[in-house]
Amino acid sequence: MSKVAVVYWSGTGNTEAMAGLVAEGARAEGAEAEVIACADFSSASLDNFDAFAFGCPAMGSEELESEEFEPMWDDVEPELPGRRVALFGSYDWADGEWMDLWRERAEAAGVTVADTVIAKDYPDEEASAACKALGAALA
Repeated sequence: MSKVAVVYWSGTGNTEAMAGLVAEGARAEGAEAEVIACADFSSASLDNFDAFAFGCPAMGSEELESEEFEPMWDDVEPELPGRRVALFGSYDWADGEWMDLWRERAEAAGVTVADTVIAKDYPDEEASAACKALGAALA
């Protein structure tokens, strides 16, 4: 059985809701999925899982949350090449450019990003289905 870590940071609950949907999708495919706040995750946890979905909303001027999420990401990113990884998150303004920037950053570090999902504010029906599909693909 595959084990998926769904690691996230959420300020308003939108990205947290997405994390739950990603885990739901993974579980529907028979995987064990654990939803983990980014403050409770580090590179020391990586070997406990087969696949990873990282979720962070757009902050500031299209950037990752800097106090909890980005330090965790800085810790795990060098250890992610060769692992199954997906990215997700919500945004409220602009056009979701932060996800493109995040994906480019990850790929420049050697991480193969399987897919990304974004949602404008709280995940609507389309974004919810995409989150579940993301989890299923990681399962």
